[in-house]
Amino acid sequence: MTKKDQRLKQLGLAVIKTEMQAVSALQDRINDDFVKACHLMLNCKGRVVVTGMGKSGHIAGKIAATLASTGTAAFFVHPGEASHGDLGMITQQDVVLALSNSGETGEVLTILPIIKRIDVPFIAMTGNSASSLAKFATVHLDVNVEEEACPLGLAPTSSTTVALVMGDALAVSMLEAKGFTRDDFALSHPGGSLGKRLLLMVSDIMHSGHEIPLIIETAMVVDALLEMTEKKLGMTAVVDSKLQVIGIFTDGDLRRMLSNNRDIHNTKISEVMTVTCTLISSDILAAEAMKVMQQKKINALLIVDVEKKLVGALNMHDLVRAGIV
Repeated sequence: MTKKDQRLKQLGLAVIKTEMQAVSALQDRINDDFVKACHLMLNCKGRVVVTGMGKSGHIAGKIAATLASTGTAAFFVHPGEASHGDLGMITQQDVVLALSNSGETGEVLTILPIIKRIDVPFIAMTGNSASSLAKFATVHLDVNVEEEACPLGLAPTSSTTVALVMGDALAVSMLEAKGFTRDDFALSHPGGSLGKRLLLMVSDIMHSGHEIPLIIETAMVVDALLEMTEKKLGMTAVVDSKLQVIGIFTDGDLRRMLSNNRDIHNTKISEVMTVTCTLISSDILAAEAMKVMQQKKINALLIVDVEKKLVGALNMHDLVRAGIV
């Protein structure tokens, strides 16, 4: 490693150390003011309107998104646009959360008279407790840092990190206080992998009706092969006259049978099928079905109703296509 490379490594570590110290100092500021801010948002009948300019605006947008995804209705309003019409988005039912490291951001100060006129609770998150925003606020959250991680002391680094962490602290506190659950989280993230794992049921992805590979218990192995070839799930269910599952025949069963030189035309499926097959119901999560497959080390499952009648089938490829795996 060259001296230049060593220097780059030292600079990176210095940034992390500085920001860690800044975040650690936040612990003393989870105080009564923090609790008051939480209560303002918990009692909010409208939405939390988050605003900020520049780098603080980027952090404000992230905080708004985190609040919204964890059960607190929130959105971001650009302070520059607010004074040109977007203030109409704010109602008397809302709470405003404004971010400004200096506490003197002009675009945010411009909208304060309107905030005061409509009497909206105002939470300020600044690095200057003597600032105009801090003095105006219903509640002030102190996110002051001793130094920025930038060696010039100019680029917002430690200050934006600390503001983001404070925002996360608010969001998670709201989540816990509201009793927000994993299922609630999934409902706001239906397109993500977590949403699919928490919402998608076996009934949503299983093969049903004519798509289910099945043969009667008196059939021959050759009939099973034709059914497996047509339905392309790598297995077939074996059922009785009432469509109740009595076994399963898989690619693995076929290989074992052929290794024993058994004739597919003259061997009954009941002689070579797997009797102790795993059955599941259609009303469980697809993620649970995947867990069953992994634990049992199998690639397909049969789905039955309460009377053990066959209602569906799925394999690992179905879970992959659904985004569960």
